[in-house]
Amino acid sequence: MKGIDINNKTFEDIKHTEENGVEFWYARELMSILQYSNWQNFEKIIDKAKISCENSDINAIDHFTDINKMVKIGSGAYREQIDFKLTRYACYLIAQNGDSRKKVIALAQTYFAVQTRKQEITEKEYSMLTEDEKRFYQRNLTRKGNYSLNQTAKKSGVKNFDKFHNAGYKGLYNGETADDIAKRKGLRYREDILDNMGSEELAANFKFISYYTN
Repeated sequence: MKGIDINNKTFEDIKHTEENGVEFWYARELMSILQYSNWQNFEKIIDKAKISCENSDINAIDHFTDINKMVKIGSGAYREQIDFKLTRYACYLIAQNGDSRKKVIALAQTYFAVQTRKQEITEKEYSMLTEDEKRFYQRNLTRKGNYSLNQTAKKSGVKNFDKFHNAGYKGLYNGETADDIAKRKGLRYREDILDNMGSEELAANFKFISYYTN
């Protein structure tokens, strides 16, 4: 994991979304990204994070969900493996209690600090964020906005979502399709356009999405 680049949506790559739109992370996947190789050591960080949660008068159970998985081992047999489903806030607390000497821990702290903010922050608070923090904040809003838009479109009978989203891009980008935008930005095949936008461009996309979902 050397040379990790937060711009490559590292933490987004391991994020999972339930059917109701709730986002979560698996502890063992986060452990790998945060460059911990030993589960016992990482579990100690999780325990510290739980204590921090409880000390803030927040129920840790709401943010750290115990789960057991059956994983295949070398002999072909399966064994039970302990894991946790983590909210954004839980991930933030884990990053806060991690090894601050690691660059990736600092990146995680920045990412999850912004992600755990309320969905609406004041203009003054927003202006004080760094460009990376603004981008993370706007990307989160845009992602949730797209989920709501897809649900609305699905209820309205939309079947071809690529065509549906291309119509939106054409309206916002003077006739450009998603492929046109990707080519202009020099993106690789299947690389997400939204993950390669600055905060202002993301804000414009979110405003456009919000117009059709509100």
